[in-house]
Amino acid sequence: MIELILPSAVVAVEAFADPPGAVLLPEEEPFVAKAVEKRRREYTTVRHCAREALARLGRGPAPILPGEKGAPRWPEGVVGSMTHCAGYRAAVLAEASEITTVGIDAEPHVALPDGVLDAVSLPEERVHLADLARQHPDVHWDKLLFAAKESVYKAWFPLAHKWLGFSEAHIRLDPDGTYTADLLVPGPTVNGTELTGFTGRWTTGNDLVIAAIAVS
Repeated sequence: MIELILPSAVVAVEAFADPPGAVLLPEEEPFVAKAVEKRRREYTTVRHCAREALARLGRGPAPILPGEKGAPRWPEGVVGSMTHCAGYRAAVLAEASEITTVGIDAEPHVALPDGVLDAVSLPEERVHLADLARQHPDVHWDKLLFAAKESVYKAWFPLAHKWLGFSEAHIRLDPDGTYTADLLVPGPTVNGTELTGFTGRWTTGNDLVIAAIAVS
């Protein structure tokens, strides 16, 4: 699914189940040594996907360890992003010489729990979602907004190395499968220019909503 909304320079590997052959590298084991089985399966499979993506880039297997603020540390010269939810795991990677940053998020295609939307959205975003819901009731726009905000954060953090709150980016979702994110705080400098926002693409299917950003 996810490769359909990413440029060809990005390698995407996804899994809809946990393959029995997926294993952690020794360096990764300590980070889930005390985790419950569900968490361990997610952690293992998404790294299995990441190593398959590394192989498709022509690189050898490498441990994917948590770094600053828990963000994954990628091999030198590689950018990437991972996501997992019930019934889905995915990793997307690219050469840093071709892609500056990527951010992906997948979520079950169901409505957000009561009260969550107000916590993760701006008032004008909620007005926009209400309009979309009237015109296109087949999409859970609140959950898609959440996924888009998560993808923005994942694309932002490797460049800015600091937190970005839900209220610090304004997102507009479009029914054509695209979205824009305007940063409401100063952005990092990329190639001599301050980053003011992101554009992304989204899709639904297999009871999932998926949002993806790739900055060339």
